[in-house]
Parts: sequence; structure tokens; C-alpha cells
Amino acid sequence: MKQPSLILARTALVAASALSTAGAWAQTTYEQDRAACMRSDSQHERTSCLREAAAVRDQSKKRTPRLGDTPESRMQNAMRRCTELPPENKATCERMVRGEGTVSGSVESGGVIRELVTPVPAIPPMQPMPPAQPMPPPEPMPPMQPMAPPQPMQPMQPMPGAPVVR
Repeated sequence: MKQPSLILARTALVAASALSTAGAWAQTTYEQDRAACMRSDSQHERTSCLREAAAVRDQSKKRTPRLGDTPESRMQNAMRRCTELPPENKATCERMVRGEGTVSGSVESGGVIRELVTPVPAIPPMQPMPPAQPMPPPEPMPPMQPMAPPQPMQPMQPMPGAPVVR
């Protein structure tokens, strides 16, 4: 029977070689892409090509599994993402991270939809308004007075210094 420490050491060695192999593959692919870019005659095309090759290499390094990528660390990262939400949504996010609710869809089909139904108490119905008190009748209006006859208009006097139009 093998000793547990020997099995653990072999497992760590296999994981490390897988990580270094993925990193070496990314670097080899980058070097091939870079060489193809350098064969371009146009400086502008060469610059764009080199930028794209570096982006592909960086992206492949990000996809490589890390040794610290455990279910616990993924749970902590998910909970950290909930802290940025408004307070009314934070508690719901944390409940969904813990597994409450339903999950449908898949990454292959275009996305995972998580749903959490939270019952909310109904708003009590409005109370009827008390009956209005009757208003007293309005006061009678005073009788109308006849209008004074219009005053005849006075001719306008020209302003001093203004031209006179005849």
C-alpha cells in the first residue's frame, strides 16, 4: 500500500505539470503568432497583429485553473460581488449564492437564470373616508351696481420735441 504523502506529492506534481504545460502552450502559440505578425509589410497591421496575439496569450493564461481555485474561494468571490449591490438587493443575492431558489438554463445554452421568489405582505386596503359634513349655504351676493358711463377721451398732447404728424 502506498503512503498518503507519496500520493499527495504525485497529485501535486501532476497538477503543477498541467499548469506549466498550459502556460507553455500559451507562450508557444504566442511566439508563433508573433512570428506571423512580423512577416507583415504594413507597420499598422503588424502593430494590431502583435496586440491581438498578446491578448490571446493573456486570455489563455486567465483560463488556466489556479491552485487556489476551490469551491470555498469561489463562494467567497460570489459573496464579495453581492457587497456592491444596493442594500435591498444584497440579502437576496447572498441567499441565491448560498443555493436558495431555482436555477434554469446552462452556459452552453447561453446563460444561467437564477430565480428566488420572496413573498411580500399585502398592503392593507384603504380605509373609507368619513362622510363629509354638509356645507352651509353660500351667502347671497350683493346686488350689482350700474356701471358709470364711459368718460370721453381727451385728445393727446404732443410731447415736447416730438415731430408732429398732420
